[in-house]
Amino acid sequence: MQDNHPTIILSAQALDQRLPGIDPFIFGMYHQDRYPAGNGQLGPGQELLQGREIGMDFSGKDGFSMYHGEQVPGFPAHPHRGFETVTIVRKGLVDHADSLGATARYGEGDVQWLTTGSGVQHGEMFPLVHEDKDNTLDLFQIWLNLPAKNKMAPPDFTMFWAHDIPHVRQSDAQGRQSEVEVIAGDYVPVHSGAGDRPTLARALVPPTHSWASEPGADVAIWIIRLEPGASLVLPPASSQARRALYLTTGSTLTVDGQRFHQPVMVEVLPDHPAPLRNDGNEVVEVLMLQGKPIGEPVASHGPIVMNTQQEVIQAVHDFQRTQFGGWPWPSHAHTHGTRGRFAQHPDGRVETPQA
Repeated sequence: MQDNHPTIILSAQALDQRLPGIDPFIFGMYHQDRYPAGNGQLGPGQELLQGREIGMDFSGKDGFSMYHGEQVPGFPAHPHRGFETVTIVRKGLVDHADSLGATARYGEGDVQWLTTGSGVQHGEMFPLVHEDKDNTLDLFQIWLNLPAKNKMAPPDFTMFWAHDIPHVRQSDAQGRQSEVEVIAGDYVPVHSGAGDRPTLARALVPPTHSWASEPGADVAIWIIRLEPGASLVLPPASSQARRALYLTTGSTLTVDGQRFHQPVMVEVLPDHPAPLRNDGNEVVEVLMLQGKPIGEPVASHGPIVMNTQQEVIQAVHDFQRTQFGGWPWPSHAHTHGTRGRFAQHPDGRVETPQA
């Protein structure tokens, strides 16, 4: 491949908790909360709730937020239509409950891929299950748009348990280590010349109605970890895709020779290899989002993402009329007690991760 570009970098912008999207991704959020030991009821002690705007707490006070939770942190029941959420929980746990009667507790490396489709209510609470130590929560939630033809697909979710998610470990020419967690999109490592050539990592199968299942969409979601001094070259993608790198953990990342010293989103040319290097003294983590744009109009109102404003208005009317199936749980902030990780789908099927 001939390279006539002086750099693969197209743009860069500083990050906060919100991660700007690139079509087909709407946006993402990065939550990192250092919750304290639980109070026996899956929440923090009452004394730690003082001085917060309970029900709307995004303060980060004492290292954590309650978000919309009152006793347990998290996001009680709320509606969605027209897109997908991909929730990647690296540390901590999430209690999912929804209007279809489905439920799940997942975390510690698990991923939930929810197709909201024609409409669903769900709650996402963050239970503080440990009463003898801190309950750190570290997660990404990514919103992936649905094409018009699938916006009214039946809602459902897919679980990717931690032990099933491929991880590719590589060494650079100096023997420094990197790792790529492959959540979506096959990963074909670029040979570094050090040690054995790593083999292709095939991603798990995305949901049927997802844009990630569309032939040629080239959707990829990878989490890249670089130890201090490590280098890694990401393989090229389709020229029709867009590719963005989000530095969320660590202080220094060099992309194609340009060094960044703060959390940053860097969009790069998709069809060129992307050289990355960690020039800092701590581990760096980079979220990569990639995909061919859907290229359709987007009309949104909070948790509803459609193609036209009229479809958004219709979604609001439908929710007012049907509540997207109602809410079968005793509380809008439903949690699962002390039960371990599991997922129960609307059809009654139950999944539990391997020990």
